[in-house]
Amino acid sequence: MLLTLATAAFEGRDIPGPAGSTFEAGPQAILGLPRFAMEQLDLRGLSVSAGMLAGWSVADLERLRDAADKAACPCLMLSEPEPLGFGDPEESVRRAAADRLLRLGAAAHRLGCNSVAIRIGADDSGEAFDRAAVAVKQAMPPLERMELNLLLIPHAGLCFDPERLTDLIKRIGGFRIGSMPTFAHAHETGDVVGTLRKLSPYAGAVHASVSKVTARGHGPWDLGACVEAIRSVGFSNTLAIDPIGTGDPIKSVERAAAQLRGVLEAEG
Repeated sequence: MLLTLATAAFEGRDIPGPAGSTFEAGPQAILGLPRFAMEQLDLRGLSVSAGMLAGWSVADLERLRDAADKAACPCLMLSEPEPLGFGDPEESVRRAAADRLLRLGAAAHRLGCNSVAIRIGADDSGEAFDRAAVAVKQAMPPLERMELNLLLIPHAGLCFDPERLTDLIKRIGGFRIGSMPTFAHAHETGDVVGTLRKLSPYAGAVHASVSKVTARGHGPWDLGACVEAIRSVGFSNTLAIDPIGTGDPIKSVERAAAQLRGVLEAEG
């Protein structure tokens, strides 16, 4: 299982650079993350939040890809933090969602990612389910031509229940559609292990959400139990450490990485 870094928590923060230098907080600070993740955290890839790339040009994207390639810490996935209205009753909203997905796909392709991850904003109704399934399926061909996978992130409403989300994935169909489970969502469902076991067979990546990390463990969900749940159904792909709590994200990542490596090594 490949341990990587989710970048969202580093938005608006200084990023430590080489030899004591610093990438000051701002639009370009993320350029320091690949080298920092590889050399200081021993994490081998990035799950990039699209929110950190607002206003970027093609040249900016290529600079990030070059920085990631030089650090041997590639950009593996581009995730959209805002839900897209694929299930909305208004055609104009669904069209805007498809346009946004196309732009995300173009950016992900420039970065060298293999996946785009999105949340679908929709109520949990049969009508919204049908609209979302059709709209996402119609939006998939450009991603497929770029050899990108589309991963659906659990989200309030239509995609909160794990069985509902897997049903939507099956309805959309194709080998480039999947899920991106998160430990935090699994905890919210009240059945951490069951939720991860249901979603992980469809997962192209998993976000190891970390909140209250101490030297003695993690709360309120057990990282070891989460890892065991995804491994029990054969998941062995990318596990991105995603600090979501308050405080210093670097310390959270360091402690979580140590705990996760301990779990992975103990399980062989």
